[in-house]
Amino acid sequence: MTSDTVALARIAQALERLAPAPEPAPDFSAAEAFVWHTAPDRLVPVAKVSRVDLSLLVGVGRARETLLENTLQFARGLPANNALLWGARGMGKSSLVKSVHAAVRAQGLDLKIVEMQRDDLPSVTRLMRLLRASKSQFLLFCDDLSFSHDDQHYKSLKAVLDGGIEGRPDNVLLYATSNRRHLMPRDMIENERSTAISPGEAVEEKVSLSDRFGLWLGFHPCTQDEYLAMIRGYCDAYGVEISDDDLRAQAIEWQATRGARSGRVAWQFFVDLAGRKGVALR
Repeated sequence: MTSDTVALARIAQALERLAPAPEPAPDFSAAEAFVWHTAPDRLVPVAKVSRVDLSLLVGVGRARETLLENTLQFARGLPANNALLWGARGMGKSSLVKSVHAAVRAQGLDLKIVEMQRDDLPSVTRLMRLLRASKSQFLLFCDDLSFSHDDQHYKSLKAVLDGGIEGRPDNVLLYATSNRRHLMPRDMIENERSTAISPGEAVEEKVSLSDRFGLWLGFHPCTQDEYLAMIRGYCDAYGVEISDDDLRAQAIEWQATRGARSGRVAWQFFVDLAGRKGVALR
């Protein structure tokens, strides 16, 4: 064996020691929900998903039925659309995704959900490779999605929506939530249009990203009646006893101190009420 051959063998051995061991295939039977982490890449099972019953989501009836039907189609192996849930803060966008997932599983369909953070979008191709190899159906969930003018993460998202040369895996569907319909601030869109040589092309790539979602579901601020109905629904579901008059007076006062009215504010008031009534929420 020549000295060059020995040197090459030593280099190869050193590289093998430095190279990280390949990640084991995820055990998708371990849970119904997972969170994707990077450095190193791994899918962490979630023992208990934080969510409410689908019936308790008041004021979003049309979005609820549309998303449920779309998800059922996907879980049954039928065509379905990626969905963008956009609109007012605190109106149940992320809650609806998690509740729909539970409702579909309650019908005996083995649908998994994988949550991915916006900052981890550059790793989405590696995640897709893991999911593609599984026989399960997956909802890929990205919460509070938005992009700034110098943000390149949206290019990674296109790999999910368009799939590139490989195509999006048939067993993966993307659900994203955002406060912005076009995933970027309106003033940024107008600013780029006004300063660009070709205004129509300046923001077309980013704005058209939202067009790649086949399903758009809008969420709007709730009325006072809807706000009170949400709280009454929570009280009935968890056994918190309070008269309608007392509930109305206390809930409206709570809303006034917060300066806002939404599904999130309704839940926060109910948590306070349940605590004062000595009712555990488990």
